[in-house]
Amino acid sequence: MNCSGIGPIGVCGWSVNNDLDLLGRLRDKTGVDRIHLSLNPALDGQAGYAERFLNAGWTISATMVGFAQEDYTTLDTIKRTGGIVPEDVWPQNKNRVLKAIQLTQQIGVPYLEFHFGFIDTADRTAFARLAEKAKELADAAADHDVVLLMETGQETAATLRTFIEAVNHPALAVNFDPGNMILYGQGDPVEAVRMLGRWIRHVHIKDALPASKAGQWGSEVPWATGCVNADVFLTALVKGGYHGALSIEREAGANRLGDIESAIGHLSSWRHSDAG
Repeated sequence: MNCSGIGPIGVCGWSVNNDLDLLGRLRDKTGVDRIHLSLNPALDGQAGYAERFLNAGWTISATMVGFAQEDYTTLDTIKRTGGIVPEDVWPQNKNRVLKAIQLTQQIGVPYLEFHFGFIDTADRTAFARLAEKAKELADAAADHDVVLLMETGQETAATLRTFIEAVNHPALAVNFDPGNMILYGQGDPVEAVRMLGRWIRHVHIKDALPASKAGQWGSEVPWATGCVNADVFLTALVKGGYHGALSIEREAGANRLGDIESAIGHLSSWRHSDAG
């Protein structure tokens, strides 16, 4: 769905369990024709999975991969288990990302996104080790004309910028999720856009409310009803020169499809008013 403004509106397929029929009805109703596609089903053995979305007429704005050991129960569990940080499963996770890179290239998609894990700036050895892993994977991505996107999450924008500058690789950039900044309690998304703008290649549209108590998860809410400050956030993206996809992600709530449709309406309305 192309409108005046930042760029095309899309949807994260996992928001509706990668249901092609449901996604097709959403496209018929709203005109949205882009998808951020999880490769997990394909990597877990579903032959032809990604091709089915292409054959159904979807444009894939980016792919995504997750890891079996990740535990999102609490902020502490995901800090310990997230992304490519855990050493005990690094060989398996490295192989998984390499396969995802190859598949992303095969289906003609420029970006592969995932949570890299907790960036420990206090531990130089841990920081250097994660940077080493990121560079190794980014080298492989560059060989396949793919850019790896670090999903914003359990780090501040300043920490993420420090890490990206340390790795200093053309095949490493950012998938910006403003809701995650709130959920993890890691700062103001608008300020984060200003700090990370030059590396942002893909954006999730997700909103949230902060936790009532430090050390706990915030709460995901429908777009433009939380603390992201949706209109100011979108304006910051425009001022920063972002023109890529806006992929709606909804991972909570009893009416995800309705919430996605509402977000589409808000984005479409904002785009038109901004263009005018």
